[in-house]
Parts: sequence; C-alpha cells; structure tokens
Amino acid sequence: MGHSGLIVARKRTAARVAALVTLGALGAGCASQPDTLGTTPTQVTAPHTATPAPFPSTYVPARAAPTLIRHATVLTGTGERLDDADVLIVDGRIEAVGRDLAAPADGAAIDATGRWVTPGLIDVHSHLGVYASPSVNAHSDGNEMIGPVTANVWAEHGVWPQDPGFEAALEGGVTTLQVLPGSANLIGGRGVTLKNVAATSVQGMKFPGAPYGLKMACGENPKRVYGSKSQAPMTRMGNIAGYRQAFADAQEYQRQWEKYARELEAQAGKIATDEDSKPPVEPKRDLGKETLVGVLEGRILVHIHCYRADEMQLMLDLADEFGFRIAAFHHGVEAYKIADTLAAKQVCGALWADWWGFKMESFDGIQENLALVDRPPGGCAIVHSDSSEGIQRLNQEAAKGMARGARLGFDIPPERAIRWMTANAARALGIAARTGTLEPGKMADVVIWNRDPFSVYALAEQVFVDGVLAFDRAHPQPPRSDFMLGQQGVAP
Repeated sequence: MGHSGLIVARKRTAARVAALVTLGALGAGCASQPDTLGTTPTQVTAPHTATPAPFPSTYVPARAAPTLIRHATVLTGTGERLDDADVLIVDGRIEAVGRDLAAPADGAAIDATGRWVTPGLIDVHSHLGVYASPSVNAHSDGNEMIGPVTANVWAEHGVWPQDPGFEAALEGGVTTLQVLPGSANLIGGRGVTLKNVAATSVQGMKFPGAPYGLKMACGENPKRVYGSKSQAPMTRMGNIAGYRQAFADAQEYQRQWEKYARELEAQAGKIATDEDSKPPVEPKRDLGKETLVGVLEGRILVHIHCYRADEMQLMLDLADEFGFRIAAFHHGVEAYKIADTLAAKQVCGALWADWWGFKMESFDGIQENLALVDRPPGGCAIVHSDSSEGIQRLNQEAAKGMARGARLGFDIPPERAIRWMTANAARALGIAARTGTLEPGKMADVVIWNRDPFSVYALAEQVFVDGVLAFDRAHPQPPRSDFMLGQQGVAP
C-alpha cells in the first residue's frame, strides 16, 4: 500500500473509531436512565458493531382527535385517587388530569360518571405470540431447548402477531406487555416489550425505545430439562456454574472488543509511514455473548424466573459478582421471605396472587405474597400472568392480593394496588418515564372501567392506546386477528 493509500485507510479507521465512541456514548445514556431501576453500569464499552440496531420498531401511533373523559374516579398510578375528575388526551398524550377541565373544541367528550379510569395495564411476563392460540405444536416457539444457554435467541423472532390472545388481553385492559422466551434454559434469550396494537409484523408492535430484557430461569426447570438428557445442569450446583461460566465468557468477549477499540483508536492517531501497517483484526461476533455484554453494560434488563428465597439470594449474589442489576424476579412464591432485601436492592417481584404447590419449589407459597413484597419502603410488587387466560384478568388477581393483605391488617387502597399492574410494571420494563401513570406528557394508555376495577364484576369498557380508542365494549369490531375472521361464534 502506498503512502496515499495508508492515509485513506487511516481516515477510514478514524471514522470507525468515531462511530464506536458515539454509539458507546448513546449506550451509556440509555443505561443511566431512571427507567432502568437506577442501573449504573460498572463500565460502558463500545458496541460490537457500528451499525444501526437490527429489527427496529416501526410502530407509529395513529392520529386521534382530542378526548376529554369527564366525571370519573381516577386512579393515576402515582398513588393518588381523584373523585369526579377529568382526563384530557391530546395528540396521543396525557395533557392534564384534574377537575373541570375544558373540553377541546375539535375533540370528543366522554361522560364517565360512575365509572373508573386507570392507566393501561402492563403485563411483564407473557408468552403471547410465542405460545399462540390455538395451542398446537406448530405454535410452540418459546423455548429453544438445544442447550442451557441460548442468549443468542430473541423472543420477537417467534412472535405471531395474529395470536388471538392479544385481543383478549386488550379487552382486559392490557395495553403493554413483555413477551419472554420460556423457562427451560438457564438463559433463555431476549424478551421484547410490545404495545398491544394490531400489526402484521412484530416490529409494528414493538414499544419504541424500550430496553430489551434477558430471560433467565433458576431452580427445577433447567436442571430437569437437561438432567433428563444426562447433561449439565442436572443439579442446582450445575445451574449456578452454568450462569457463572456464561457471564465469565461474556466478560472475556467484552475485553476483546475493548482491546480492539483501543487498537483502532491508537492506529488512527499514528502518522502514516509504514507501508506494512495493518488495521487490528475485528473479533468475530458472538450473538449470545453480545446479549450478555448488554447485561453487563446495563443496557439489557434481567428478568429471572425463580421461586425459592434462597435461590433468589444466590442470584442476587451472582449479579453482584458480575456487576449487573436484576430488574425483577418472576413467580417468586417465596419472595415474601426476602421482601426487605428486594426493596433495598430495588428489585421487583412479579408475582401471582395465589398460584402455588404445583411443584416442589412452589410449595411454600402464601397468598399474602403480593402484600408483603409491597409493604417495605421502596417495595415493588407486580401482578403478572404467565398465562393467556390470566392476562385477561390482572385486575382480579390484584384484588385477591389486596384482600389477603387486608386480612393481615395492611391498608391497600385501590390507588396503591393499581401500581401493581401499571407504574411498578413500567419500572421493571424500563419504560416508566413514558407510560404506567396518568401524568402530563406520558403516553395516553388509558382504561375506562364500568366500576371499581378491583370488583369481580369489573369490565374494561373502553381502552385507549396512545390516545386511540383500541377497544370499545359497546361497539365491537371485527376480530383484528386474520386467524379469527370467519370463525364460527366470533362477533360481530
């Protein structure tokens, strides 16, 4: 290579370094947002490629006329209850919440006297789309059971947007959900946060800018699945060894890319005098380790299927060893035993109201679990489904938790319990700055209920997603899923 060629090559190298540094700064900014439970990564490195993120969201809210909901009992999701209050929606956002708000001249007004208004519900643990209805083998796309660590797979690549379960969830007031891989593996892959809207592609449902989540699982599932094949892990010891090795390998991968970035930067600053000078060799991409490095850098949130208190503590120790944060423990039937620890470490408990006893590790569950995890200062209790049926009734599941808490003497009014399905869930998904509460500037994801949403008789009458009326019980529309069109007994 001649002198002029070396100059051109070094200019390209300098541009490459600039791209790496710029994108690394963007990653650092995302990682430090309050939405990520206050995550402060131990180190933010350059990304592994200087190319745009693959599979970007293409969701764009439809335009809707301004809407004023009047004279409702409003649970804002911030811990506040407002009686005979109004909610004003403009340009898909919450414009104002209060009393005697002026109706926009070009908008619609809804008299909600006697009804209740809440933020749209959020389910942090769903398998809709990856275990779609009807439940047949052809729709089983949630567990890549070829090895205990499959951090390379992404749930969104198995989501079928035509799953009728999405519409059933919408009719239960669910406007946002995280779809996760299953729990057969120690590390099952990336989850994806979706807006509950009709689309022909998963990109058309992806919540814009939501951080990815990593699904992990401890306890019986991975040791049963792989132990039955006479391979590791077949014990809980093997489980922990598997996590540790996976993250140790990710750290080494991270160091390789750090070294490569340093060498690029150093070469870019040299004077072109050596005709034999060659750029450093770029490490080969490893998609699984790339995901785990995202966890180490705080850009990908960690969601762990874990039942027993002792194992949750082990996973907290694992996170401390490798310097990452856990967003939430899912299922956690023994979370009540370490409620103070979870609150102190800002880890949420995504829980059922009363599922327990269906396997050994779920045996010590109690129905007061939600109330006890919610009780400490900073406690973050979440009602989740893990069920295509349960997602339709999150409000009733929360009501069970309220009732059991009341028997312990805890005062859990509706304005507190609504956070179990809205604000706390948004916090665990890293989207609390944009949804989960009825505050000015946030997405207008809103549900109008026919009565107190914690009544067994409560129904979501109207559901808005980004200010657009997505479901109206009084005026049913044809099924949004092409699969359901023409099916006998489906209205209208």
